[in-house]
Amino acid sequence: MNKFPTFLIMAIAMVLAGCSSETVSYNRGVYMLIDTSGTYAQELVKAQHIVNFTLSKLDPADSFAVASVDTGSFSEKDIIAKVTFDDRPSRANQQKRKFRQEVDAYVKGVKSSPYTDITGGILQAIEFLNEADTGRKTILIFSDLKEELKKGYIRDIPLQLNGFDVVALNVTKLRSDNIDPREYMDRLEEWRKKVEAGGGTWRVINDLERLESILDN
Repeated sequence: MNKFPTFLIMAIAMVLAGCSSETVSYNRGVYMLIDTSGTYAQELVKAQHIVNFTLSKLDPADSFAVASVDTGSFSEKDIIAKVTFDDRPSRANQQKRKFRQEVDAYVKGVKSSPYTDITGGILQAIEFLNEADTGRKTILIFSDLKEELKKGYIRDIPLQLNGFDVVALNVTKLRSDNIDPREYMDRLEEWRKKVEAGGGTWRVINDLERLESILDN
């Protein structure tokens, strides 16, 4: 019986090793930022509905985190709740109930923030989702998108968003937007440019019923 040459066996082994090490992740990761500045804190009941809806759409092995946007949002201390769901449905349902309770408790005791560090929150979201190593990465931003930084905070930082979907939700119009609608449109355009310059995709959804199309894709 002819034997395979040693070099051929080694070559096949290397190919098989390479194939086994290249795994594709199909799980999803969602990171939701909640604006708590000014009067926007009054919108948080809507944020709770979005959290509950998102929980209903996520599957075992998916990851989800909710964090507040406040004075300095590039911090794990701003994460209200985070989880990677267990493969067992019963355990995953327990995790979802606990997650919902943590968010509800936060909303009941939330205090309005004087500043809005949206960029810092996005940077924290990128870090979390990259560490979770999910196949699909979505950042939800529940905010009017008006960033106001405390003096001394530096946020002129490029965003590394390749492979990320960034979705702005419930972008309410400010009083000044009613006076000059260009302020609202310019704010949206500025964030679109920032996200797309980092390689991400950008969408705005003010009709929250359309969120289903984002989470089902």
